[in-house]
Amino acid sequence: MILAGVMLKMGTYGFLRFALPMFSHAATSPAVIGTVMTLSVIGIIYGAWVAAVQPDAKKLIAYTSIAHLGFVMMGLFALNAQSVEGAILQMVNHGISTGALFLLIGMLYERRHTRMIADFGGIARVMPVFATSLVIVALSSIGLPGTNGFVGEFLILIGTFRSYPIPAVLATTGVIFAAAYMLPMIQRVLYGPITDPANEELSDLTGRERTVLAPLLVLIVLIGVYPGPLLDRTESSVGALIEQVEERAQQAPGTAREDDTRLDRMPILGVDADREARP
Repeated sequence: MILAGVMLKMGTYGFLRFALPMFSHAATSPAVIGTVMTLSVIGIIYGAWVAAVQPDAKKLIAYTSIAHLGFVMMGLFALNAQSVEGAILQMVNHGISTGALFLLIGMLYERRHTRMIADFGGIARVMPVFATSLVIVALSSIGLPGTNGFVGEFLILIGTFRSYPIPAVLATTGVIFAAAYMLPMIQRVLYGPITDPANEELSDLTGRERTVLAPLLVLIVLIGVYPGPLLDRTESSVGALIEQVEERAQQAPGTAREDDTRLDRMPILGVDADREARP
């Protein structure tokens, strides 16, 4: 939970707070942007594919972080107001949703001492509160409209599409793949017949566990239906960041010119290397 909710954001926060403003010329270089967009698309798609074949629920959730952080990096390097605000919001969303998923799997492990998906099935009958919580959190991880995950991914994809449509279209397939690995896991763990007698004796969430989960579930719904307060707080900072990066990139020595024929002008994944003015 600490890794997913806090530590994974150290890298993306470092790019946002330090790398982009300190290395503005590199951040606006077509070669760098194309490389980051390519790696982000690979992370989104490959992370989803690897998650889909995991027999361990904890490993499945861990691999989803690769896909989610791929969206964040794509939004940061698209470098427009929508994409960067979406990336910041997605950092928060990932900590809430993935942290809650790890928390729920941990609660289940305490009862069965196994995290293998095949060891469960039908436990929604004996653990209705747990099942409801897991479905809500899983849908937010997928990015269902009305949950926090949808707002962040939507802003990232819309903002990226404005500048780099091909990476944005390819990344959109990651939303489909997210449903392909998360929904089967939910179906196999919660629904169907109870085949293992040990699952019939499972106890539902205690009052302490419900108290721990409640704030996360509230945030999932609240951010999903009313993200305005969070976006309003980041709007001015994001605008200042983009303006700072663009000004420093124009002042930096070696900025790409029309007569520049170096390798860094080659397009990657639809990134237009000849574009000097950013929307």
